Amino acid sequence: MDHRVFVRDLVLACSIGVHDHERRASQRVRINIDLDVASRAASADDSLANVVDYERVVDGARRFAREGHINLVETLAERIARFCLEDARVLTARVRVEKIDVFPDAAAVGVEIIRGRDTA
Repeated sequence: MDHRVFVRDLVLACSIGVHDHERRASQRVRINIDLDVASRAASADDSLANVVDYERVVDGARRFAREGHINLVETLAERIARFCLEDARVLTARVRVEKIDVFPDAAAVGVEIIRGRDTA
């Protein structure tokens, strides 16, 4: 049986976008991550070593967001998904990256990707 590890509504400052004004100032992005994980011995002995550590996932997303300017939300989503799939227990990564403050009349704009071991 599999289970899901998730990160909900992680909001980070990020230098992202193709327009000049987006290159001059960082903007807020909201990141959601869902990982389908193989459950082999997931909590057999109550050890962190047996599970996908969501702190590591969050730290990775934070690192990608602050590494330098990114043109596309798709690029950020792909980097996060590939990072998550480095853990062999992760079967599928669904990553949503949203720019929160782009349009005053929209809550957010962005992209959601789904990557598995064969699409990473």
